[in-house]
Amino acid sequence: MIILPYALGICLVGITISMFLCLYRLVLGPSIVDRLLALDTLFLNATCLVVILGIYWASTSLFEGALLIAMLGFVSTAALARYFTTGHVID
Repeated sequence: MIILPYALGICLVGITISMFLCLYRLVLGPSIVDRLLALDTLFLNATCLVVILGIYWASTSLFEGALLIAMLGFVSTAALARYFTTGHVID
């Protein structure tokens, strides 16, 4: 019996629930910092979701997409954090 598809299915459900909770915090966060952290966590969850789908579908092209999502998430989080602390992104 192969258990990998069942484990990946459970992981997909868990990550999807986590993404909905992050989306809830992103929309209804009491402060800007909470919303920024929810956005960063949402990017991390999206990266994990694409990686797990790549393993599930046995496709190597999805891993490049996960890398792009991770890079975009890092850059956007850093830019937004700088904008919220100083008021501008580029000096």
